[in-house]
Amino acid sequence: MSSQARQIQSSHQNLLCDSSASLTATANTLPDAIVVPAARRASELQPVISLAARLDIPLLILCSRDAQVGQVVSRVRKTFRAQALVIEVPENYQPPCPEPLTSAQRFHDVSANRSSDLSAKRNIGLLLGRLMGWKKILFIDDDIRALNPLHVRRLASSLDRYPVASMASREYPDNSVVCHARRIVGFKQDVFVSGATLGVNLQAPNLSFFADVYNEDWFFFARHAAERALAKTGEVSQLAYDPFADPQRAAREEFGDLLAEGLYATLESGSQSFDDHLLTAMSPGHWKEYKELRLHTIQQTITRLDQVGSRLTTDDYDRMRASLTTAGELADRISPDLCADFIESWQKDEKRWQGMFQKLPSTLSRRDALAELQLTTWTSCGYGLPTESQADLAAAGAVC
Repeated sequence: MSSQARQIQSSHQNLLCDSSASLTATANTLPDAIVVPAARRASELQPVISLAARLDIPLLILCSRDAQVGQVVSRVRKTFRAQALVIEVPENYQPPCPEPLTSAQRFHDVSANRSSDLSAKRNIGLLLGRLMGWKKILFIDDDIRALNPLHVRRLASSLDRYPVASMASREYPDNSVVCHARRIVGFKQDVFVSGATLGVNLQAPNLSFFADVYNEDWFFFARHAAERALAKTGEVSQLAYDPFADPQRAAREEFGDLLAEGLYATLESGSQSFDDHLLTAMSPGHWKEYKELRLHTIQQTITRLDQVGSRLTTDDYDRMRASLTTAGELADRISPDLCADFIESWQKDEKRWQGMFQKLPSTLSRRDALAELQLTTWTSCGYGLPTESQADLAAAGAVC
């Protein structure tokens, strides 16, 4: 690891192409669809429904947990000009492909049995878009706010030059538990772009997939960041939350946070090709050194917290310290070999995904594309439009 990578990385901005100031958004440059991985109540989706209606862009809303299909459909139908394909994503859904190596139980165990379907939903968006011949899609999470038509047009325009484009959320900051703690106790801590507002050119080569791990978006656009082909087009807001409400949140994040930060440390370390950086990231020696840095970072944050803790309420101090302690305990149990194994597994998964993705048909109807992915509960709806649904669509083949 280079001397630069030995330093705690508070920012990765030099990996971005910041086009927010120079990009010209034309009126007719729009994505083919806005994809919303929805887990919150239908009322939380109204901002993105209204935005899509204003721009006359169809929505693909992928529902689970508190997002009920019927309630979402009702909101779409009541919003002037809105139109959407609303899909219920079954629990533990996986596309009809071999299970990714990165979804192995040993990785799940060290992620404190993290349970999230965000990666699966984003992969559905990629696959459906490809199958139906879409060129550009925009992912917007259901907690994103303050996104306006100009933002959407800028993101879409940037995809004419870059394979992937995104925005950063500084209000409320889109960071992990450890990074939130570092900011609060006074360390410098930047905010990177994320999958929460992410444009993808589906015709670009070497598109990755979303692995089932925390920071799945960083892995998705890692190659583009290494090649300085990841565009930042501005900033956006997201709903605030309490990162320290449950110490286990830090445990669920730690493996993915260590992996992503350790991978991006290699991208910062020189001008080698992405494949050369991967060789470093597949070395247990790299992870032995980076794990020591991670543990030092967490302990440094705890030490600073103890020094400034009198400025916080007793409850805030206790919750933050419990979260940091939990993160440190989990990090200490992560072996360098397991980290290297994950990176190697991720690359095998990515190559298999890219081979499959490029061979997919791109002229399927909506109904056939849904059948291909074995998504059996969906409703197509819109303001003033007839509603079409299929509650038990038979599977019609596999995509790989």
